[in-house]
Amino acid sequence: MRKYLYCEAGFVEKSQWLPNCWVNVVNPDTNDFEFLTQTLKVPESFLNDIADTDERPRTDTEGNWLLTILRIPVQNKQSDNFPFSTVPIGIITNDDVIVSVCYHDTDMLPDFIEHTRKKGIEVRNKLDLILRLIYSSAVWFLKYLKQINVDINAAEKELEKSIRNEDLLRLMKLQKTLVYFNTSIRGNEVMIGKLQTIFQDTGYLDKELVEDVIIELKQALNTVNIYSDILTGTMDAFASIISNNVNAIMKRMTSLSIALMIPTLIASFYGMNVDIHLEDTPHAFTLIILCSIILTALVFIVFRKIKWF
Repeated sequence: MRKYLYCEAGFVEKSQWLPNCWVNVVNPDTNDFEFLTQTLKVPESFLNDIADTDERPRTDTEGNWLLTILRIPVQNKQSDNFPFSTVPIGIITNDDVIVSVCYHDTDMLPDFIEHTRKKGIEVRNKLDLILRLIYSSAVWFLKYLKQINVDINAAEKELEKSIRNEDLLRLMKLQKTLVYFNTSIRGNEVMIGKLQTIFQDTGYLDKELVEDVIIELKQALNTVNIYSDILTGTMDAFASIISNNVNAIMKRMTSLSIALMIPTLIASFYGMNVDIHLEDTPHAFTLIILCSIILTALVFIVFRKIKWF
């Protein structure tokens, strides 16, 4: 699916392509692929690079074409493995062509387009578009980080009630998500320096916008690091709690085994085929049972005093 967007105090959708308009392509099909490669003459190798889910933020050139790959956050609504993830988006630019290609549905791009309309933002050139997309990605990173923080607090409350493997796995998945966010934000931050180098001798560079983007990215990166440290400390604390609980259970089981060993030992002695000197004693069985109970009770009292029970 592709849209032709022209900036008129915000991006307005057009019915056909115009020079210097933004072609936004999401989940490209065969028709979109032919339009990009045959009509706009976009290098096919760029489209293949963007299709790689693990592609890192970087720039590439081919002729007078420039490829800028960023990573943006997405919410995996239909997947239980990871609630949030990051995917690549490629911005392919030429003298009069601006194309963005993303092979995944995201909430960020529609929100970005709607935001430019509401605020009447004027995107002057291709560098402005790339920088504002990076800025928007940082905003969405922060938005998803707030949801992750809510999930962490909910998982902690569940773990306080009962420690289950499901809750620990939930925290582990959130920790992996934070690692992906950290890597993607750092990659986007590096991209700003590369873009400044590429466009330093042109009139495209807006220093104020660059500073705003850097500040927003640093805020997102600091938030990721804070949540990651909190989550790491939480998982370490619960790992210690689990270990202590296991040790306490094993100590109780050992104490119980020792206490039960006493009547078992007495019964074993009197079960041997030897004289027990009590065969003529009235109520001998009762005496043996009482003796076993008394000795077991004494052992139990001793273990209670040393807090083994």
